[in-house]
Amino acid sequence: MVPEVLYESTLSSLPLIQKGKVRDIYAVGDDMLLIVTTDRLSAFDVVLPDPIPGKGRVLTAISDFWFDQLAHVVPNHRADLPLEEVLPDPAEREQVEGRAVLVKRLRPLPVEAIVRGYLIGSGWKDYQRTGAVCGITLPQGLQMADRLPEPIYTPSTKAEVGEHDENIDFDRTRQLVGDEMAAKVRDVSLQLYREAAEYALERGIIIADTKFEFGLDDEGTLTLIDEALTPDSSRFWPADSYRPGISPPSFDKQYVRDYLETLDWDKTPPGPKLPEEVILKTAEKYEEALRRLTA
Repeated sequence: MVPEVLYESTLSSLPLIQKGKVRDIYAVGDDMLLIVTTDRLSAFDVVLPDPIPGKGRVLTAISDFWFDQLAHVVPNHRADLPLEEVLPDPAEREQVEGRAVLVKRLRPLPVEAIVRGYLIGSGWKDYQRTGAVCGITLPQGLQMADRLPEPIYTPSTKAEVGEHDENIDFDRTRQLVGDEMAAKVRDVSLQLYREAAEYALERGIIIADTKFEFGLDDEGTLTLIDEALTPDSSRFWPADSYRPGISPPSFDKQYVRDYLETLDWDKTPPGPKLPEEVILKTAEKYEEALRRLTA
């Protein structure tokens, strides 16, 4: 059986090359990686000490679902090789079953592609101060959680573990990756969001915003990497209880963020411990998102 909780993986048969906020990444030869999605949770770019039971399995299943659903828009990083060939030891395989994915090793682009369909989070704070989000001017008089006239692309830098992502404008992404690639990342991200948001809304979930990451193969092909449209990389709201003017209840880690905002914590490591009620409620929200999307 897959363990209920996996805070960090311990695979001795493969070299560990990176431990991210949530994912442990192992090298498989020179051209592939094994990505293990743990039950760690990060909030405000800080990894918290308490895992969320089953979260890694849910994130993996949701990403796999979206990779299949959106493969016509952009290729993704999954490799066509069974886990048994990479981890022949049954004990190691059991440790990561359902939460490990074998992927092609690609060159990641140094930007996070964020798409916002609703005005919430840092975007709402930015709008209150400036009337714009990441330099994009919006209509006056919008409320918290209002749906935007059109989804907007608001990229950020990709921060190291323990560091904070930094919002950047489109001109900065052109400097980082070139004019043509910056435009392609923007256009693909917007198309991914629009199609996913329409699909999810039919199943009672509003995808308020999301972030994508991309890499390039040896031929320069833009490829979707990391995760896709999960409760970790997106804000999911139940459509039946949505109304502008308040921060809606969510199927994602916003529930944890809202709890953390009540604490006297400066959003730097180490992160505070979570009450059991918050841990269990968060796990339930992740599971419900999976059920609604893939039922």
